[in-house]
Amino acid sequence: MATNTNELPVIALTPGDCTGIGPEQIARVLSDDRLADAARLVVVGDARVLEMGMAHAGVKLKLERISSPKAANWSRGTVQLVDLGNTDPAQFPLGKASAESGRLTGETLSRAIDFSRAGEVDAITFAPLNKRAMFDGGWKFPDEHKMFASLLGHKTYFSEMNVLDGQWMSRVTGHQSLREALDGIHPESITDSIVLVDRMMKRAGVAKPRIAVAALNPHAGENGLFGRDEIEMIRPTVEAAAKTGIACTGPYPADTVYIRAFAGEFDSVVAMYHDQGQIATKLRGFNRGVTVTAGLETVFTTPSHGTAFDIVGKGVANTGALESAVRLAAKLVSIKVKEAAYAN
Repeated sequence: MATNTNELPVIALTPGDCTGIGPEQIARVLSDDRLADAARLVVVGDARVLEMGMAHAGVKLKLERISSPKAANWSRGTVQLVDLGNTDPAQFPLGKASAESGRLTGETLSRAIDFSRAGEVDAITFAPLNKRAMFDGGWKFPDEHKMFASLLGHKTYFSEMNVLDGQWMSRVTGHQSLREALDGIHPESITDSIVLVDRMMKRAGVAKPRIAVAALNPHAGENGLFGRDEIEMIRPTVEAAAKTGIACTGPYPADTVYIRAFAGEFDSVVAMYHDQGQIATKLRGFNRGVTVTAGLETVFTTPSHGTAFDIVGKGVANTGALESAVRLAAKLVSIKVKEAAYAN
């Protein structure tokens, strides 16, 4: 953990795409110290973007520019800002995806990752971004999570997870076409997903997570009537994982397993593909969910919602998910530090 005058983790906060709601969300959560009990925040971005966010949110912040997070001083009651000077928001129309804005969003995140690799921040929480804009801007990855893994030189399994009301929603395949996703569902990928969500939840303080694995086919295949994936692949894989001590069961029909999870029967559901889990989770609480990039050395969190181009600049963007993202990042970092101390 980065060192300073107290034990709260240091989290880099980036404003996401400047054409979306991220800048005003960042400004609002910094305006009243509502996260002061969770982390020491350092904004990494352009001062002009943060100033625009202040205008949209109707708040005023006293900024203190610093060269890097290690120079931060939170005792003066100012917002600690590493001003990259790389993004002039006046150049980009609000509420519209822009390749150049996407390029700069990726550049800003890359700088925050540099600080993480140098040990100057403990985690990164980023406001909403636009994947297509980043891709068009030169960051040739299907999503930011694969970009993070590439910049960190990560070679083993990792995954995006969504956290809402204590539920951890994982999935075997992610941001790819459904046709491609089907080819990515096999015993190894299912096992990796189960193992990772079990590890992440234990890190978050859940001693023995109850993990439900969703079926692939309607009605879990209806005893082979709609496919034999559940019989021949998914159930044997789940049972093998359970024999290692993980509290996993399934496969369960995807159209009912989330009802059971949200009722308290399970702590997590592993979906087979993106929308199978995301639709249920976002219906449950679109403005409250948090996305975690699980399995990387650096902790990354972000609101599960998007850039909300339709409400940019109106000052009405909800900050609940962003606040939850910071708090979850801080929790994951704190437990990670305790694990390292115990190991030594």
